[in-house]
Amino acid sequence: MRLSLFLAVPIALFSAEPPPSPAINPDSYLNHIKILASEKLKGRGTGSKQLEEAAEYIAKQFKTIGLQPVSGSYFQRFPVTTQARLGGGNKLTFTAGGQKSVQVFDKEFIPMNFSAGGSVSGELVFVGYSITAPEYNYDDFEGIDVKDKTVVFFRREPQESDDKSPFNGRVYTRHSQFDSKATNAKLHGAKAAIVLTDVLSAGSGDLEKFARNAGPANAGIPLVMLKADVAEKWFEKAGKNLRDIHRDIDRDLKPRAFAFPSDIKVEIKADVQRVVKSVRNVVGYLPGETDEYVIVGAHYDHLGLGEQFSMAPNMVGKPHLGADDNASGTSGVVELAKWFAGQPKRKRGILFMTFAGEELGLLGSAFYANNPLLPNAKAVTMVNMDMIGRVRDGRVFVGGAGTGESFAKLLAEIPKPAGMQFDMSETAGYGSSDHTSFTTKQIPVLFFFSGLHGDYHKPGDTWEKINAPSAASLLGFIATAIHRLTGDEPRPQYVRVVPPQSAHGSGAPGSGGGRSGYGPDFGSIPDFAEPPTGIRFADVREGSPAAKAGLKGGDIMIEFDGKKVANLMDFTVLLRQKKPGDEVSVVVIRGGQNVTVKVLLTARK
Repeated sequence: MRLSLFLAVPIALFSAEPPPSPAINPDSYLNHIKILASEKLKGRGTGSKQLEEAAEYIAKQFKTIGLQPVSGSYFQRFPVTTQARLGGGNKLTFTAGGQKSVQVFDKEFIPMNFSAGGSVSGELVFVGYSITAPEYNYDDFEGIDVKDKTVVFFRREPQESDDKSPFNGRVYTRHSQFDSKATNAKLHGAKAAIVLTDVLSAGSGDLEKFARNAGPANAGIPLVMLKADVAEKWFEKAGKNLRDIHRDIDRDLKPRAFAFPSDIKVEIKADVQRVVKSVRNVVGYLPGETDEYVIVGAHYDHLGLGEQFSMAPNMVGKPHLGADDNASGTSGVVELAKWFAGQPKRKRGILFMTFAGEELGLLGSAFYANNPLLPNAKAVTMVNMDMIGRVRDGRVFVGGAGTGESFAKLLAEIPKPAGMQFDMSETAGYGSSDHTSFTTKQIPVLFFFSGLHGDYHKPGDTWEKINAPSAASLLGFIATAIHRLTGDEPRPQYVRVVPPQSAHGSGAPGSGGGRSGYGPDFGSIPDFAEPPTGIRFADVREGSPAAKAGLKGGDIMIEFDGKKVANLMDFTVLLRQKKPGDEVSVVVIRGGQNVTVKVLLTARK
């Protein structure tokens, strides 16, 4: 599951006598989790052979249960850029006064995971921390031209040990992240970037491990990390002291950017290869009497060996088994399919799906929603289960209750399992899990989630900690809801719920939501399956600046305020550098044509 903020909203209660909840066998449910979260499947990383084995297991269950393949197969394939790999040609050389120094790969320098590949050479410019933060009146690029230069900068951010720092001290802001720094340098015209290891900060001074450099799929420029003691020699040749500059910036928050002498040059070759693999959603259909249907889904991928998304960095390389996240939801899909396959045919069918690529950005569900095997227009509801296996104190979160006009009444009429309390949210929680991909297609959604815990995205998320009886009881409740939705009741009409800006999660790209102080409101909801260039809007928040300017879901933004936008990170950094009241020119592709609009940015509320 992708972490996102969840807002609880009270839902009115009604009384009625629905049929008793179906019985789901907790032992059968747990057995699926034991297999999917086994050491053998090594965390089901997207693109791994173990994920393929998991897909085969789920498809076998669907076939045994009696679900029908869709379009002749239980699988829907799609391509995913799963990771980057280091080639054997990485080089970094430094020349001063005609003398060349060759740095040692993996000891003195290493490309970062999201570096672009390629070779660059030329002049160097120092740009402090590579931060542009108008909210703090701080800009490392003020008064310095870096166009077509290689920039050098510190990691982290100024005054990191000062609790009174405007950067919040000890609580790193988004400006401190490698991807933000690299993107900011690129947007200022730099053709390559070098980030230094810790100088006087709290870090160890070691190079980052290649697999731990979380960031966009491709930053767009070569980016390497270099040992600070190597770079210290460059500063000396420029008549500067690296550590003094670090202290000076921390003292007064004044930028200290400068161009190195023209006879000091660097040559970088970043041999970073993107790995593209074909992965599979698993799909099985139980027909109804009509062509309408309910979607029941969960993602079956997890983190594999952890890599850049682990919440336990010191345990990267150990299988992150993902019993709760999300073998628990996947097993729920299988058990619900088994129960419904044994019932009389309903008015509406049920499309059971398990998605790959959720941990990389809702990729499987986004691909399906954009390439449906059954018409989206016939989908009456999407029910998503993500981390339902560790119900604690009887508490369960239910999202999307406001997206279908009849959902509040429906959910209130179904008896809750004994001792279970539901925290209802009207909104769908954009970006949090796979239901997002269907909300943006105006399909009502219900999202079931038992909450985060200390083993989230860690190797400790194992099957022994699953609360199978409570999960089975919850599945009985969900089955009753699906039973009602597939019956003779009127189709729930989609309701566009306007989410509070803070409901988009911490810094959700392009939403204008997230942490206060990080730019004005814009109002787009990103499609996590990015086009080759630019960012596609899955939706535009009603009443937002983007909506008032005429932007729509499906538009692909390629330019913001005169700057090219290649990916979500570009847009996030550009938006963060604006303030409420600014009017910006935005260029989008719509129907194959470029459309230019003016967007008046507003303050987040």
